[in-house]
Amino acid sequence: MTVAIVGIGLIGGSLAISLKESGLATRVIGIDASQANLDKAVRRRLIDEDLSLAEGLSHADTIVLATPMDAMLNLLPKILDAIRPDQTLVDVGSTKEKMLDKVKHHPNRSRFVACHPMAGTEFSGPEAAVPNLFAGKTCVIVDAEDSAPDAVDTAKRIFGSAGMKFTHLGRSAHDLHCAYVSHISHIASFALALTVLEKEKDEQRIFELASSGFGSTVRLAKSSADMWVPIFRQNRDHVLDVLDEHIEQLSRFRTQLIKHDFAGFHARIERANQIEKILK
Repeated sequence: MTVAIVGIGLIGGSLAISLKESGLATRVIGIDASQANLDKAVRRRLIDEDLSLAEGLSHADTIVLATPMDAMLNLLPKILDAIRPDQTLVDVGSTKEKMLDKVKHHPNRSRFVACHPMAGTEFSGPEAAVPNLFAGKTCVIVDAEDSAPDAVDTAKRIFGSAGMKFTHLGRSAHDLHCAYVSHISHIASFALALTVLEKEKDEQRIFELASSGFGSTVRLAKSSADMWVPIFRQNRDHVLDVLDEHIEQLSRFRTQLIKHDFAGFHARIERANQIEKILK
């Protein structure tokens, strides 16, 4: 199988590694707006060659769209315009509603499978690509009924070769759930990092005192703004809903501290501990 990956960053690059290691892809073509990214990908042997979008599409059996979300909105219709009936297009985007609404009536919609491999790190670019990023993680297939069965099978072969399991969701449910389990986590991490940076001007002291707990909590604050602002823009309504609830929870903790209600504080922490049952 020849796979063209549009966007050679953390996700696209890591998928290229998995496709090569599994043997599913005999040839991986890289397509990216940044020649520097493509050069790095070639040097790291993530891809076999880099081509223009038109050339890459003409040679590929399967196309993986792995750009930031704003670019994805623009590229998806263009790629569907050019796709052949024997080709499959999949994406790796973190939001789906706006994107799927845009191509709802496209004549080649059935050749597209909306996918969200739930994996990643706080790093970005081809230098961040790593083996086994997807192993044991879940890939969400969104609105699968709008895709041709053989295209869905191809998508499952692509992500299954990387060691992923699968679940199915509708577009609205997907975006809401991702706001809860992923998008709010990033906003909370960005906010905590800004809070500490505002209050603690001595950066060396932050480094000296930072424990593993602090490091894990603000790890996501190192994530790329170029990647995350488009996600927040496209999933704005769901993120606002979750953010309102998060602010309410913080406000309750604040009120209990003001009132010296440590019994209530204790009870709320114990309730929060129940998250362990979900994350096992």
